[in-house]
Amino acid sequence: MANTYTQIHIHAVFVVKYRAGTILNEWKEELYKYITGIIQSHNHKLLIINGMPDHVHILFGMRPTQSLSDLMQDIKGSSSKWINENRLTKYHFEWQQGYGAFSYSRSELQNVITYIQNQEIHHKTKTF
Repeated sequence: MANTYTQIHIHAVFVVKYRAGTILNEWKEELYKYITGIIQSHNHKLLIINGMPDHVHILFGMRPTQSLSDLMQDIKGSSSKWINENRLTKYHFEWQQGYGAFSYSRSELQNVITYIQNQEIHHKTKTF
């Protein structure tokens, strides 16, 4: 699309089916690299990816050449297939249906990046 300028920043979140904590530290970085490859293959720009054993956060700059729903379907479908083909979980892996997606202005990006970077701190439970 010649002469097209967009500035679309999307924070997407999706969850493992039943919120099962099956994304293990041993292979989560490879999963994140795989998802990054999907995003980049569609010419979107990944800003950060991180998560917890039961969910993933992605912040990316989105090009207007693809719908968000098509991209999310590709990310979730391809990554679950990759996890299952590589037998990274004991049982069949699935993402929960749906996702959350939020748009942010450029001025808000650093706060979102910090939030995604600090998932472990954000989700840390207090023990008494």
